[in-house]
Amino acid sequence: MTLEQVFGAALMLVFLADVFLTVLYARAGTGLLAPYWNRAIWALLRSIAKLFGRRRGLVLSFAGPLIVVLLIVFWALGLTLGAALVIHPELGTAIRPQNGPTPTDLVTALLVAGGSLSIVGGGEYSPHTTGARLLYLANSLIGASVLSLVLSYLVQVYSALRERNTLALTIDLMTDATGDAAEMLARLMPGGNSDNAASELGNLARSLASTKEAHHFYPLLFYFRFAEPLYSVSRLSFVLLDLTTLIRSALDQRRYGALVSSTAVASLRNGALLLLKTLDRSFPSTGGRANNTSESGQEGQSYLAAADTLARAGIETHADGLARYVAERRQWEPLARRVAPTLGYTVDDIDGRRHDRHPGPAPDDVPAGD
Repeated sequence: MTLEQVFGAALMLVFLADVFLTVLYARAGTGLLAPYWNRAIWALLRSIAKLFGRRRGLVLSFAGPLIVVLLIVFWALGLTLGAALVIHPELGTAIRPQNGPTPTDLVTALLVAGGSLSIVGGGEYSPHTTGARLLYLANSLIGASVLSLVLSYLVQVYSALRERNTLALTIDLMTDATGDAAEMLARLMPGGNSDNAASELGNLARSLASTKEAHHFYPLLFYFRFAEPLYSVSRLSFVLLDLTTLIRSALDQRRYGALVSSTAVASLRNGALLLLKTLDRSFPSTGGRANNTSESGQEGQSYLAAADTLARAGIETHADGLARYVAERRQWEPLARRVAPTLGYTVDDIDGRRHDRHPGPAPDDVPAGD
């Protein structure tokens, strides 16, 4: 076995391990090559998208499908090159065409390798020794197995993407298409009645848990960026975190204590945080890292606007809600603010209440930032 063949076999093993870790092991960030390849393609697409100005978001919406295609091409080329390096020294001896001379260049080896990975005995070249026949058999099994695994993986990715979009659209509809958590809470508690709120939030918590695990299993999902901000992972997480923060800080404890301390509220908060942390840890944050802190006074104005919405809906609020809201929001907002730009969204895109803030200066009792 020549050094070229050893290198080719090692290359095939590396790519097979990458397919195994990406498709079968299915945990974010565990691939050997795929995460770096995907990030490189994403960085290139971000650079190209900047040239399109206002259509930047539309250009980035093609990133997910394009990265999927290029990842499959990357795996196919890697396996083909590895197989070609193994086959190359055997051309003209163990592997020959039916008639005529046998070219021994690398391009011919690539052609033979591609055929052996797809169909046994395909093309005019065929094996003439036991070792070559076993090599063809191994290549055909590898090719068929990888193809089946990749196709199954793509079906799961798009199924998970549909579930994520369904959750995002459901949340947007519950905010009356405003992206404002206060509007969502007002509709969950019409006239101040919280009887059905915990049940509705429990349904959302289950869908959120499924979406979070899907992104851990299929990190390719993070690259599916839609032009409409309502489908953004950062927006749906922001709305849910803002919602649970309002429930925990603004609602009157005596009247709504059961809802405030419910498992549904805790699950929504923790699930949204886990989803953002998974994205923050696994996704290439090439922009917005510096934008890591809240704008001074904006949390207080946001709370006053939310409190006004809740009051108009007949919902009793807590007297000390402002300070509690600001303190809790400052625990998670820096994470949300630095995650949003990774997919090309602004803070205005994910925070629906920024467009309807309470007028006037920030309240004096807003605690200082960390």
